[in-house]
Amino acid sequence: MTLRRLVVALEDCNELAAFLEPADLLDVNDADAVMALAAMGDGDVGLWLRVDDEHPAALVARDLSTLARLRTLTRVVIEAIDASSQAEVVRALFSDGEVNFTNDVATLRAAYNRPAPPSPIEVGYCEGDVVHLAHETLRLASREARPWGEIVTYA
Repeated sequence: MTLRRLVVALEDCNELAAFLEPADLLDVNDADAVMALAAMGDGDVGLWLRVDDEHPAALVARDLSTLARLRTLTRVVIEAIDASSQAEVVRALFSDGEVNFTNDVATLRAAYNRPAPPSPIEVGYCEGDVVHLAHETLRLASREARPWGEIVTYA
């Protein structure tokens, strides 16, 4: 499998609409990528998201659940300190039921994140130059500058 991360500024997102492929991940480097993707219309494109104190995993899970009701969303890659644990929090919150969960970065007691996404979303994470997906590990293969940003390929 090959995965392309398209790093772009918000003002250039519209130029990408015809360029995006199903395995692509949109990484908006100067704005909220969830909002940018919501505004781009439908299509099977994923997101590359940064999780930090200002945008914690619980908020990311809520945003993704909402976005998945507006458009097709099948894959997300989390970039963060403790990315694996942050991705676990996001996965745990893709539920309609009560969530009780503890790991190295979060403790959730009687938490809810309704509605759950209407279809499964694969949540992977990035550690350095390696992307970990459910059944695959991909390594940085190339970087290519474009007028609108950069294509980072993992294979």
